[in-house]
Amino acid sequence: MKEKILIVEDEKDIVKMLEYNLKKEGFRTLSAQDGEDALDYASREHPDLIILDLMLPGMDGLEVCKALKKETRTASTPIIMLTAKTQESDKVVGLELGADDYVTKPFSVRELTARIKAVLRRAKEKDKTAEILKLGDLIVDLSRITVSVKDKPVELTAKEFELLKTLIKARGRVLSRDYLLDTIWGFDHAIDIQTRTVDVHIRTLRKKLKGESRRIVTVKNYGYKLEHED
Repeated sequence: MKEKILIVEDEKDIVKMLEYNLKKEGFRTLSAQDGEDALDYASREHPDLIILDLMLPGMDGLEVCKALKKETRTASTPIIMLTAKTQESDKVVGLELGADDYVTKPFSVRELTARIKAVLRRAKEKDKTAEILKLGDLIVDLSRITVSVKDKPVELTAKEFELLKTLIKARGRVLSRDYLLDTIWGFDHAIDIQTRTVDVHIRTLRKKLKGESRRIVTVKNYGYKLEHED
């Protein structure tokens, strides 16, 4: 079956151009002109990839990306961002929120098509591998939501597991306390009490992981990362 691509773009000429060229490449397409429609289509239509413009009316692309990654049905859907902005911060924020790639306007359709194929290829390769992570004595099964250390089950709360999973999926990148609060607890604006919530959960998670707790590294005055290397 042909792969389905959701185009989230409010400029009709760009939508038509993308639809024409992607269909020529053998893709199926559907489009949304604003963030709310994009979230609705993504949840109902299960696209294989989303092309997401950052400059949208109402809910902007970064908000849409954040919402997509929080929703179970769409969390694993690959996203390529389109942006007319040249600021590095916009691209970095989008990638931190979970986007897979970005293309700056004006863009080459040929380049965008190549990136789409590359992202889809990576997604397929990822799907083929079992979502089981083994780090020393630590084994985390992301699909079954189980954790064990030295073959002994570790009982985690839902938030503790989400925290561990988020650190795992960051693949060694440092995640700020604000990012963890927003991603796991849904707090857009952190205050001291809320940031301490992250620290408390990290502390209890470390206790439960025992010897493998060394993998959770504190980055002073910023946040945490999970070491994948021994």
